Amino acid sequence: MVRTHQVEAVLPVPVGGPGGGHGAGGPLRGSGLLSGEALKRALVARALKEGFDVVRVTTPDAIPEASPRLAAWLAAEHHASMLWMAETAERRASPRALWSEVRSVVVLGMNYGPASDPLASLSMKDRATISVYARNRDYHDVVKGKLKQVAGFLASTAGGDVKVFVDTAPVMEKPLAQAAGLGWQGKHTVLLSRDFGNWLFLGVIFTTAALPADAPEVDHCGSCRRCLAACPTNAFPAPYQLDSRRCISYLTIEHKGPIPRELRPLMGNRVFGCDDCLAVCPWNKFAREGREAKLAAREDLVAPPLVELARLDDAAFRARFAGSPIKRTGRDRFLRNVLVAIGNSGDARLAPEAERLLADPAPVVRGAAVWALAQLLPREALEPLASAHAPGETDAEVLAEWRAALPPDPIVSLRQEGAPA
Repeated sequence: MVRTHQVEAVLPVPVGGPGGGHGAGGPLRGSGLLSGEALKRALVARALKEGFDVVRVTTPDAIPEASPRLAAWLAAEHHASMLWMAETAERRASPRALWSEVRSVVVLGMNYGPASDPLASLSMKDRATISVYARNRDYHDVVKGKLKQVAGFLASTAGGDVKVFVDTAPVMEKPLAQAAGLGWQGKHTVLLSRDFGNWLFLGVIFTTAALPADAPEVDHCGSCRRCLAACPTNAFPAPYQLDSRRCISYLTIEHKGPIPRELRPLMGNRVFGCDDCLAVCPWNKFAREGREAKLAAREDLVAPPLVELARLDDAAFRARFAGSPIKRTGRDRFLRNVLVAIGNSGDARLAPEAERLLADPAPVVRGAAVWALAQLLPREALEPLASAHAPGETDAEVLAEWRAALPPDPIVSLRQEGAPA
């Protein structure tokens, strides 16, 4: 999921480590200098030792087509509420716009291939489906820790400065990865690899060292449209174009308010992210299970019961998802997603969980609870709940949910209209 904060500082190095002797934020430099192919071979060997599965190099000016494509995407408003995408568009367009001194761009991939079918839990209506990438530790932390080790080695071995990025700055990782030869952006806009399928986390190192560039990868999608057809919400207006406003990953992770009513039934039990377009790709036949233990799925995050998730208060949410990417979404939005899944379950036995949340402090939770109950209960069971909760409701969006859940009965309305004054 792309987010932007600050450009990563020049990598701090502990005293005594590779490039040691500089304080935090200082440049990484060293005296055991290598260059050219020898430096690249040493870099790749170190990266593989740290746990990366593929390493390639490209140049800072290798993606001239990325800027106009980004501009068109922004003009179509496909970035939804991710305003930072527009605010950083100029810096995002080129590595040199972000750091003028960069001479080489190293792109590293870490395989996080799942051990089992990531879509298996979609048929378990009383359980939640969580995206493969979020079933254990936050990849930002795992990848960045290893990336800093590799970057420290590069700086101490080549004598140059480095900056590291893991999906937290205006860097176009996927176009750079294709330019470096790791894979290609598929019709679902995700990076595809002939060796790892759809399951690569990316890290990027900008360096002032000159490294030999690898050949770019070409598109191998051909006429296949499986990823486009698999999208539950029709979020791809055309091949290679994603409209975030309809994407379940965006809606369940980045979107802050109520999920659009017309998209809720299409979400099924997906409570955090969506893997459908990734999982159906034929190139996954070459994928393999990831080898990083911190990214292997935790048992309690594979198809967890919706009942358990609906009962999380803020403290329990933070404890359960400590160190997980789910934590940054926050308890309220997460429970909003859980309630949509409860509404889609068709299981009236889950209605008490939604009913309890009608009194939740968060309006986004209360509104989702109203919608869930409207999917599970007949009108005669919903009306007493509305009488108990709607009169004291102060949030306009929650009141709108009650009105949508209990539209005027046309027969009653006709009778009232025909009644004598």
